[in-house]
Amino acid sequence: MHPLVVDGVRKQYEGTLAVDDVSFEAQPGRILGLLGPNGAGKSSTIRMITYITTPDTGRIRFGGEDVGPGTQARMGYLPEERGLYPKMKVGEQLVLFGELKGLSRPQAKEQAASWLDRFDARTWADKATNELSKGMQQKIQFIATILHRPELLILDEPFGGLDPINADLLQSVIMELKESGCTIVFASHRMEQVEQLCDDICLVSKGQIVLQGTLNDVKKRFGRNTLEIDFQGSDAFIDGVHASGLARVSTRSRRHVQFQLSDGADPRDILNRTLTDVDELIRFELMELPMREIFVRAVTDTQGAEAITDHVGGTA
Repeated sequence: MHPLVVDGVRKQYEGTLAVDDVSFEAQPGRILGLLGPNGAGKSSTIRMITYITTPDTGRIRFGGEDVGPGTQARMGYLPEERGLYPKMKVGEQLVLFGELKGLSRPQAKEQAASWLDRFDARTWADKATNELSKGMQQKIQFIATILHRPELLILDEPFGGLDPINADLLQSVIMELKESGCTIVFASHRMEQVEQLCDDICLVSKGQIVLQGTLNDVKKRFGRNTLEIDFQGSDAFIDGVHASGLARVSTRSRRHVQFQLSDGADPRDILNRTLTDVDELIRFELMELPMREIFVRAVTDTQGAEAITDHVGGTA
């Protein structure tokens, strides 16, 4: 298996600089999270990696060669928008995609049947795509993406439309491909999925990289100042902690709160306030900053607070 190397890439569209001197590497057997708000340059970068467009300057290489028709055959690309033929039968469509990626017709049929079985979808083979639900279509598109066992896999919001059970199945297959040595680029706004799946992070904003490194190193860089509390009873302590200046409230509900500690704040002071109000303290944990908060801080530093609206967590 081979690394993907993006080296000093720049792309401009009609006066708009979409990608500005972006460089990163995605390694075999690892998952790189390519992150950023809408309009940050992620999609433009992916289109160049997949040779849909070409960079104005810079190089993109996979397996030691510049990306092009030869590397396309070794890639699998799952776009955010569905690319299936709506009136074509699922089985025929999968065989077609397999053949387009270099499989013989018998190989494509065998792989299609195997993956349909894996996703409990064999009965869909004779259905037209437009007869399927959004989640079913997403599973079929994922199968079409991996049917030829790609060496490089590009996933753009792969969990869209999937219920938790099928999302878990998809995740397990992605991890199997990673373990087999596949090079994987994962673009998503869902920071909880980024934390679960990714080994490395590349965050772009306004066409430039603003944060890069292994997931562990990135999280360590932002410190261990996130406090998670699960409780039963009154939540009056939350407003009190916030008013005291000890911490800022990131998220809250009737049974949970996440605080970001202020500089120099002692978590024991918050613990004492919490115990005064709640009936039962279920969890009190000091932890590293979650990726959602890291994303917000990094993007806000470059674009302002309005840039992250509807771009992270459950609102993407």
